Amino acid sequence: MNYLEKLQNAQLKNNSWLCIGLDPQPNHLPLPAARWDEPVLPFNRAIVEATADLVCAYKPNLGFYLQWGAAGVIALERTIAYIPDDIPIIIDCKTGDIGHTQAAWAAGLLDEWGVDAVTVNPFVGAEAVLPMIGNRPDKAVYVLARTSNPGASQLQGDLAQGQGLSAEVIRQSQSWPVQGHLGYVLGATYPQELATARRLAPQASFLIPGIGAQGGDLATAVQYGPDAVAGPVINASRSVIYASAGLDFAGAARAAAERLREEINRQRILLT
Repeated sequence: MNYLEKLQNAQLKNNSWLCIGLDPQPNHLPLPAARWDEPVLPFNRAIVEATADLVCAYKPNLGFYLQWGAAGVIALERTIAYIPDDIPIIIDCKTGDIGHTQAAWAAGLLDEWGVDAVTVNPFVGAEAVLPMIGNRPDKAVYVLARTSNPGASQLQGDLAQGQGLSAEVIRQSQSWPVQGHLGYVLGATYPQELATARRLAPQASFLIPGIGAQGGDLATAVQYGPDAVAGPVINASRSVIYASAGLDFAGAARAAAERLREEINRQRILLT
């Protein structure tokens, strides 16, 4: 089963385009988690147990684990093993080095840990992508095209007008000879640009961050996010996993995820 098939199956099973970012931050962990000697794994397990029937994917960001040192990396590895096999896992690491280094990233993340997709910074060109999915037909990368941060346009250009680095990344990468799936990271905080991105890449899966705490536009993400096979991967992190700082943190995360999934589905119905 390739990545898009796995994603589509999860979306159909859980009636969901929602992805939850598993990003454990020491200063934001709920009070019960802060009492544990090594809180990352039990915190993640509680979130996964509470939300696994509501999501289409999970997205751990590597940086949030490196800050815990070796214990954080071990917790990430065990979190990956704990997530149900039928739910895609996207490692958000924005790796983007030359070929032999990318091959090492791919061997560790895609082969050893067995995740389904990674995020990649394409600044060095096709060499950042081909060592990862050039010969892995069942895997995927999400290439950074338009990030969700406020300063994105400083270097990325005006994607809405089809100009600048973001547009060029999408145009050029469409011709790269990959065997796996090449999708794009497109922030929901720039909704006017999603339509242009979909026109430039009609078959690509979109990973759409910026919903929730960053205030991205959900309706536009739903309208332009779907490709020919599956819906978009609409990510929320802080607004879900830190919905409560108390003993009820897992239940609060479930309630927040359920509300967001239902709002996504409401927007889907409005477009039919």
